[in-house]
Amino acid sequence: MNTATDVTITVNEESRTLPAGATCRDLVQQLTGREVGADGRPTQGAGLGIALAVDGALVPRASWDSTPLQAGQAVEVVTAVQGG
Repeated sequence: MNTATDVTITVNEESRTLPAGATCRDLVQQLTGREVGADGRPTQGAGLGIALAVDGALVPRASWDSTPLQAGQAVEVVTAVQGG
C-alpha cells in the first residue's frame, strides 16, 4: 500500500516501497529478515555477508543506521558467495 509518507526506491533494479524515514539498516532488516544492530551487525547469528551502495556510493555498515533512503534512490545490495 502506498501512502503519502512512503518512498519508492529501486533495489537491485526492482521497485520497492518503504516508509518515509527508512534507513539503510531498515532496508537490510527487511531484505534479510534479521535484526541488525546500530553498528550494522546482526544481533544474533553469523554475519550478513552483504554490502550496500546507494546511488553508486558504498555505504559502510557502521553508517547504515544513520543513512536515510530518499525517494528515487537506487540501491544495490551485493551478497558475498563462498566458493570458487
